[in-house]
Amino acid sequence: MPKLKTKYIFVTGGVTSSLGKGIISASLGKLLTNRNLRVTIQKLDPYINVDPGTMNPYEHGECYVTDDGAETDLDLGHYERFLDRTMSQANNVTTGSIYQTVINKERNGDYLGKTVQIIPHITDEIKRRIGLLEKNKDIDVVITEIGGTVGDIEALPYIEAVRQLKWELEDNALFIHLTLVPFLSAAGELKTKPTQHSVKTLLEAGIQPDILVCRCEQPLNQDIKSKIARFCNVEKNAVIESMDAKSIYEVPLLMQKEGLDKVVLKKLNIPTKKIINEDNWKKFLIGLQNPKLKISITVVGKYVELQDAYKSISEALIHAGASQSCKVDLNWVHANDINKHNINKILNKTNGILVAPGFGDRGIDGKIIAIKYARENNIPFFGICLGMQTAVIEFARNVLKLRDANSTEMDPTTSNPVIHLMEKQKNILKKGGTMRLGSYECHLNKKTNAIHSYKKNIISERHRHRYEFNNKYKKPLQDLGMIASGINKEHNLVEIIEIPAHLWFVGVQFHPEYKSTVNSPHPLFCSFINAGIKHKNNETVR
Repeated sequence: MPKLKTKYIFVTGGVTSSLGKGIISASLGKLLTNRNLRVTIQKLDPYINVDPGTMNPYEHGECYVTDDGAETDLDLGHYERFLDRTMSQANNVTTGSIYQTVINKERNGDYLGKTVQIIPHITDEIKRRIGLLEKNKDIDVVITEIGGTVGDIEALPYIEAVRQLKWELEDNALFIHLTLVPFLSAAGELKTKPTQHSVKTLLEAGIQPDILVCRCEQPLNQDIKSKIARFCNVEKNAVIESMDAKSIYEVPLLMQKEGLDKVVLKKLNIPTKKIINEDNWKKFLIGLQNPKLKISITVVGKYVELQDAYKSISEALIHAGASQSCKVDLNWVHANDINKHNINKILNKTNGILVAPGFGDRGIDGKIIAIKYARENNIPFFGICLGMQTAVIEFARNVLKLRDANSTEMDPTTSNPVIHLMEKQKNILKKGGTMRLGSYECHLNKKTNAIHSYKKNIISERHRHRYEFNNKYKKPLQDLGMIASGINKEHNLVEIIEIPAHLWFVGVQFHPEYKSTVNSPHPLFCSFINAGIKHKNNETVR
């Protein structure tokens, strides 16, 4: 049977940002995957940064890392979590990377002296990047999400590039436009005018949307759908209601109920395939929506007022909780707000403490106090990246009695650098894309929480760091109860630390949250939640 010619779906947004193009793209990808189609999703980001790696989380939320070491937009996390498919550098394109490539070509003389312009040089590079995914022979459908809002100056080259692609691809491509239908409580009416104006802006750019997905707080009746269809030149069945949902994981089923996947299949002339692989998703939703028990987990971090900064962590905790029919109540605590006087009030009712990753010394004292409280009160503890490093610092100071123990990131002059700069990082001056990034192997030691969680000897996890555990302190720490339970043998790096005498005390140098999905909740998060359940069921462990 010949391979289906690759189909392209371009997703744009209008009226306002943050409507959820990433969730709609991921949900559609999930529905098409359920019909046995091989789907990948790509994000085109209009900002001039080459990638979000050097951006403050307050600017753009979490920086998501792929297996191949790309620092990407957080939407790629949604793509992986929904599709169970690994993304790569090719799945995230920024204006900065486009211009960097074009300018490098110009400097190398690739354009043979021609004037370099937005059209055709920038738009051609955008089209080339989109086309890279088609070279993957096992892809049937490429969904491309265009960041920002139609009409933004920054997005214009992307809009023009996909307009050209639609013309070139003919019936093998379509446009989905996500828009807003607000409800005005004073008038008691849903208003379609913002959607009409948004589509008009898209039409001015030469693009006629094939499908409209309308975000709304109130249901769209048939009259509203007919009005939108009539004024926006789309078929009535291509006006898709997207009601607000309690959980993002409900959206695929809501879109299926609206028939989004059927409309897409029809418009792209894809033979309708029987729906498969729905059971795991529905089972997950049952565990999420009908929990049999509840625990409280406290997340201590630097950016907790912006939870998008820890998006993958919160989603991984949801996955792990739902897999055990457990509702995980998250208590977000700013590390700067913790001190030795209020720590008991903040943490005395929690069933687990997770210290989040980050950079810099802001909030470090609060994190160390929280870790000490978890260690001394036998509360399950999970430290990720900087969270693992601060656990080592806390133990070295309070158990090994090295009062000035620190990371050279925080104190370059410390006489006890239990965490220090990696050897390969010492001569690196540029910040962008220069950390230890991507997947690396880790060998697990026997009779540890790590190997009990993973149930295998060798794992591969994603990293994003410059500093590491100082092996000079491995034996002194181990002698007093903190062991290295996971090692990267290639470079002899400590990847996981544990305290065996504790109920559950684990710190990891990598980012396990990046690999957690609905169908495959991450084993460490599952083990952490299980420890939290044990803690709740035995209050005397405190």
